[in-house]
Amino acid sequence: MNKAVFLDRDGVINECMTERVKHVNRPSDLFILPGVAEAISKLNSAGFLIIIVTNQGGVGLRFMKPETLVRIHERLLSILKKQDAHIHDIAACIHKPKEVCACRKPNPGMIMTMAEKYEIDLANSFMVGDMETDIAAGKAAGTKTIRIGPEDENADFSAPSLLEAIPYILNQTTALKER
Repeated sequence: MNKAVFLDRDGVINECMTERVKHVNRPSDLFILPGVAEAISKLNSAGFLIIIVTNQGGVGLRFMKPETLVRIHERLLSILKKQDAHIHDIAACIHKPKEVCACRKPNPGMIMTMAEKYEIDLANSFMVGDMETDIAAGKAAGTKTIRIGPEDENADFSAPSLLEAIPYILNQTTALKER
């Protein structure tokens, strides 16, 4: 079985709701947060599959076309690849925020689909996000959870950034190997 780190996109990997960009609706709106490529590269070296799971209701609401979302993700992958950071896959829920579906976080559908596709051991994997819905999805899927941003009593761990969460992830992995 494989181990994975599931990453929310907006607020974990790239800027959103900042002075520079509110929502990422075009490839030119994509700005990678500091330390993200280094963090992903370290997780790659530790043998984790890196999978983005992101709610992108802007497609369902028609703020952007599905093809635009594909171009945004192509730009994201290109930027990270140039910094030796590899994303294995991206799952995006493009349904409207109020639409009932199994994939939109806090539901675990995207995580479960990727876990089946890549034979992922969810108990030894992590969901990293900046919203309560990310933590709820990770818990529902059976992963360990990390909240980026303010402390969250529902998350297993909280850190100011993805890079600052890496020691926790690697220490948890080492502890599991020693059991």
